[in-house]
Amino acid sequence: MIIVLKQGTPKQEIDQLTNMLVGRGLNVNPMFGSDLTILGLIGDTSQVDPAQVESFRCVERIMKVAEPFKKANRMFHPGPSVINIGQAEVGGKRLAVMAGPCSVESREQITYVAREVQKAGATVLRGGAFKPRTSPYAFQGLKYEGLELLEEARRATGLPIVTEIMSPYDIDIFAEKVDCIQVGARNMQNFDLLRLLGQVKKPILLKRGLSATIEEWLMSAEYIMAGGNPNVILCERGIRTYETYTRNTLDLSAILAVKKLSHLPVVVDPSHATGKWWMVEPLARAAIAVGADGLMIEVHNDPANALCDGAQSIKPDLFAQVMADIRQIAAVVGREA
Repeated sequence: MIIVLKQGTPKQEIDQLTNMLVGRGLNVNPMFGSDLTILGLIGDTSQVDPAQVESFRCVERIMKVAEPFKKANRMFHPGPSVINIGQAEVGGKRLAVMAGPCSVESREQITYVAREVQKAGATVLRGGAFKPRTSPYAFQGLKYEGLELLEEARRATGLPIVTEIMSPYDIDIFAEKVDCIQVGARNMQNFDLLRLLGQVKKPILLKRGLSATIEEWLMSAEYIMAGGNPNVILCERGIRTYETYTRNTLDLSAILAVKKLSHLPVVVDPSHATGKWWMVEPLARAAIAVGADGLMIEVHNDPANALCDGAQSIKPDLFAQVMADIRQIAAVVGREA
């Protein structure tokens, strides 16, 4: 971080600001020019509140040299992180494919879909037990019964499970029953929940918020990692833009940006990104082509009668075709599926 001081700032004011910064554990290197005085800060600037610094009347402006996220930053962790969900890896050479229904509806439904996606090559079973819905009258999920049914599907197939948490009060039961805890887009900046998940040793799948910038997304990951849990997987699921034809706008450039800025693995959810089943296959191919570490795809045995998001769900036979497609692309980009 660099602090630019106003022209003609008295030495006494510079000393006051310097003493405050040193008290925060930083080294301060002053640079005196004919027109400007600049203070260069070395150390963990996350301990510095920019608003407090700007309260000093001598401060002209503050300039960031490095991003505010430290633990998620590739600068401090040059190699890519590989995170395990059960026996599945996310971030390694083999692509991670999380597949299953938007919502767990019955024992027969989740077990059937789990067996079908496993047969096609999925590495993780996804399914919603608690469903955050825009309307309070929409199906909200089977909740704890849904968790039990996901466990049954895991026993039947061996696939580890990922499902979304809604409340901090459920962290203990999720830590016990779930292989990977998903934080949905609406909770990406629920900082109290993120702090508590930092104390859990299970991997966390962190979806990008509805209108979140890449830095805001990575700062949410930082909350979890700062709490002591380094096992964060990022999920690009589309952001809200002016376009209304699709549910959201899939930001494939975010994959490249995250890979440049962070060591954390990133997967793509083309189902929520578009809200249209026929877009899932081509966008899944595109995501792997630009470097995603995996996919999260909604698969349902009867989308027309699904209780949640049937319009964006694909059937098991199309999912098998998606897997065949991405295997070919994976080989081209040096990955396996």
